[in-house]
Amino acid sequence: MSRNLKEYPGVSLKVEEIDGLVDFERVFGRCGSVHIEIGSGKGTFLLQESRCKLKVNFLGIEWANKYYRHSVDRLGRWGVANVRVVRAEAAEFVSEYLASGTVDCFHIYFPDPWPKKRHHKRRFFKMANVEELLRVLKPGGLIKTVTDHGEYFEQIKEVLNGACGRLEKVDFWPPSGAADGELVGTNFERKYLKAGRQSFAIAVRKKQGRD
Repeated sequence: MSRNLKEYPGVSLKVEEIDGLVDFERVFGRCGSVHIEIGSGKGTFLLQESRCKLKVNFLGIEWANKYYRHSVDRLGRWGVANVRVVRAEAAEFVSEYLASGTVDCFHIYFPDPWPKKRHHKRRFFKMANVEELLRVLKPGGLIKTVTDHGEYFEQIKEVLNGACGRLEKVDFWPPSGAADGELVGTNFERKYLKAGRQSFAIAVRKKQGRD
């Protein structure tokens, strides 16, 4: 029997309650670095990383309602204070609700590869979306991503390399919750590891003095 999922107002961020652009200091009640996970799923990464980095403010963006509700319930039950989750379409939310130069890191782990060629246009990693990430990132800010889809990984690298010299590749460091042999430690990755599937990771940094 499935457990009833609770709504925790202290965790959920409602799009309809945002007046203009997100004010992170108001949302979290404090100043601090801001990390955003695009496609937060059931909140595994958010829970693990937020409990290890209490001074960082985390925002998860998730469109699928069942995953959004699961992550809000999960984070609420753990009483994590430095995480919020919003149900929204990621590209739209970034472009319409995030101010320029306000985010320190974007985490994008196992984004939907939309493997059929006719669906490639739905992939998150395309130049228009990367331009928005660059706008929102602070100078020195990071984009970290992992995928198990080799062809999509090649496209991701191509898109990031096409950012007109505004990004530089840096070492990819697994987050705090990753176990030995894991790149991220999400539910998806653990499932793929059991199936013997390889994952690919890349991290890039916005160059200083670039907007």
